[in-house]
Amino acid sequence: MRPSFFDHLHPPSIPSAQARLRYTLGAGGLAVFLTLVVGFTGILVTFYYLPTPEQAAKSVHELTFLVPFGWLMRNLHYWSAQLLVLVAALHLLRVVFTGAYLPPRRLNYLLGLSLLVLCLFMDFTGYVLRWDEGVHWALVAGTNLVRSIPLVGTRLYATLVGGIQIGATTLIRFYAWHLFGLTLVMIIIGVWHIFRVRRDGGIAVPPPELRTDPTRIPRKELARREGLAMLWAALVLIVLAILVPAPLAPTIQEGATPANENLAPWFFLWVQQLLKLGDPFINGVVIPLGALLILALVPYITPHRLSPSELGRWFPRGGRLVQILVAILSGAILLLTILALIH
Repeated sequence: MRPSFFDHLHPPSIPSAQARLRYTLGAGGLAVFLTLVVGFTGILVTFYYLPTPEQAAKSVHELTFLVPFGWLMRNLHYWSAQLLVLVAALHLLRVVFTGAYLPPRRLNYLLGLSLLVLCLFMDFTGYVLRWDEGVHWALVAGTNLVRSIPLVGTRLYATLVGGIQIGATTLIRFYAWHLFGLTLVMIIIGVWHIFRVRRDGGIAVPPPELRTDPTRIPRKELARREGLAMLWAALVLIVLAILVPAPLAPTIQEGATPANENLAPWFFLWVQQLLKLGDPFINGVVIPLGALLILALVPYITPHRLSPSELGRWFPRGGRLVQILVAILSGAILLLTILALIH
């Protein structure tokens, strides 16, 4: 029997040690699955969403309370988007802490990092599209960060919001970026990322003569495990969608000042906490961009490649410096997020 397209997404076989869930965390496959759920439910949501300041929040309420199973559709869209950010971040950490970022996988690491950034902006633009009081503070604060950039900030702000202040054009622009601009770039980079996984030789493993476990699993077994993981993920999504509804709030009133007690979306809470500590440009733009730069330089920081025997396992000795830097960065982000939640 000729292999199907699905078969071509997987190598004929992979070492069993590197196929275990405790090594891969199943994060790559789950990210693909959650992306498909986000895309499918997002298409359904667009049939009911009206991108105008007067109708946006109202259409979300109507979808939630009047459309048959609209609440389920919207909740699935919301929770799959939140879990996608979390899974993509875990996938990046797994790559860093297993040393799977060095040549020939350096480019693909950068593509994966780009996808994580795109996930954050996709989530934020979708968050803004609710156009209710729950997103008002984050919208104002986020766009004002752009305006704080020296020399070009005012022009970038006008381009982003469509004028000198937030209004109807702002909503249309965020809607266009969410549906077309960011989505198109994410599809292109996502396909490229998956292609490079195969082109670079699949998952990082030591050469055959250095493997302690010579057994391998065929692609059908790998596909079975991925399918099982997706079923569990689907069950978690459905339970979350039923038990924990996506946020709702009254529509933004024109000319109203956002409430100070509103929180940013959870993945930007650490930036919100930084803004309390000082200058908006330094704490809200320079420091986050510095953190992103550190992550982008991960494949270039370690002065030597890992030895072949260190591939395919957690915390290889040759990547200690990178592991420490990323652990400190991750811990700082987590701590700032917790502080934002408790204050």
